Amino acid sequence: MRTEHLQNVHLGWVTAGWLIAAAVTSLVVIAYAAIGIVGPDGSMGTGWSLLAVLVGFYVGGMFTGFRSMDAPILHGVAMGIFSLVAWLVLNLVVTAIFAGAQWQALTPTGTAAVLLLQMAAAVAGAWTGHTIAARGGPDLRES
Repeated sequence: MRTEHLQNVHLGWVTAGWLIAAAVTSLVVIAYAAIGIVGPDGSMGTGWSLLAVLVGFYVGGMFTGFRSMDAPILHGVAMGIFSLVAWLVLNLVVTAIFAGAQWQALTPTGTAAVLLLQMAAAVAGAWTGHTIAARGGPDLRES
């Protein structure tokens, strides 16, 4: 395995992995709605939301680690940082279009916890994807 260097982080794979993570998270929420976990008003429990994020970012990280083959830990962390960038851009665009829109907000602690969960799941997925690509299976022994 190559060492973890910032020069080994590929922004294209980070972006693709993040988009896949968002898509899989959305797919899990749609599955929740199909089996009745999501209420009629669109609400669901916090645990179910966190599980959807965990699954989505694990799969996105796995894709990134499998495709990039370089620096899986940094790729996973970069996916979490990409969430901050996407949040900033989305808020700027929505605020510019809908100036009087009211938002529901997470607490700062809740936001940090979700970002940490995203990063941890993406790192675990990237490591698994890298291991599968490098060794042909999910063998966690270092050679």
